[in-house]
Amino acid sequence: MQYENGIWIFGYGSLIWNPGFAYASKQQATLSGFARVFCLWSVHYRGNAAQPGLVLGLNPADGESCEGVAYYVGAGAAKEVHEYLRARELVSYAYLERLLPLRLQDGREVQAICYIVDPDHSQYAGGLSLAAQAEVIKRAHGSVGPNLEYLQNTAAHLETLGIVDENMKALLKLTASI
Repeated sequence: MQYENGIWIFGYGSLIWNPGFAYASKQQATLSGFARVFCLWSVHYRGNAAQPGLVLGLNPADGESCEGVAYYVGAGAAKEVHEYLRARELVSYAYLERLLPLRLQDGREVQAICYIVDPDHSQYAGGLSLAAQAEVIKRAHGSVGPNLEYLQNTAAHLETLGIVDENMKALLKLTASI
């Protein structure tokens, strides 16, 4: 990875509301060919081995796109931030780190570090119905807190940004009814 021009990072879940690193700028961005989905069992942060939670992943999806936030980190901090992200996002290697094209809100296209799901990983939980996702999210709790808090924080921050995510809205309603 080259750091002399800085790096771009794409946040679509907790990186939106808890990036955990300093950045020089940020703006909304769109990643084509992927959907934001609760498709990864969490046995560390939002669940445990006995009762896994679910966290978001970028799932490949033809014809779809995911709106989120692109962070730019300047050259001076890029290597350190990248190392932080690898420690955070690759804790169990259920995500794959990829450099993918993002369309920024200002119209530019940049290459950004994205963490997409590995569908071959044992923690992959693709294909769960929204009702099944809601059941898991409502009950799971991990080292950093309740799985429901993760859903609520992500949904609230997407709404603040004006990003419409119908699955998030549906999951909020379903978890409230459990």
